[in-house]
Amino acid sequence: MDRRDFFASALGAAAVALVYRELPAQGATPSRATAQGALPPMTVYKSASCGCCGNWVDHARAAGFTVRTIDTNDLASVKREMGVPSDLESCHTVVVGNYLVEGHVPAKEVKRMLSTKPAIRGIAVPGMPIGSPGMEQGSPKDYQRYDVVAFTAKGARSVFAKY
Repeated sequence: MDRRDFFASALGAAAVALVYRELPAQGATPSRATAQGALPPMTVYKSASCGCCGNWVDHARAAGFTVRTIDTNDLASVKREMGVPSDLESCHTVVVGNYLVEGHVPAKEVKRMLSTKPAIRGIAVPGMPIGSPGMEQGSPKDYQRYDVVAFTAKGARSVFAKY
């Protein structure tokens, strides 16, 4: 590992630690803004070179979210530190309110999660299904079916939505 890689990894780990420390525990009381119906801001961890991540950020902003992006060369550490199950990983990880959002989850499902406040750690769309928000390409007839999966910190899973 050369000096630049070391410092990039250290900076990424420090950023994750700061955000993770601010992330409320599962089951914590939602913020006042969330309780009143306003959308909490989201932080998106992504690679600087990922075009589909940028497309998903545009999708979230169009849905009314305020989005801050953090480009990192060490997404694996971000996902590991935040507790994203490896089999649910995708190309970006989001912190919003008390929850994690992994991958190309439709914004309407993020809003539903925030409004219903389920006792979960987050929701994910594993992989990068063609036709999911940010991955719209080609003909809609070729779009893939996918599930939005809810997950808990203890590893329980359930289907949150089907597309």
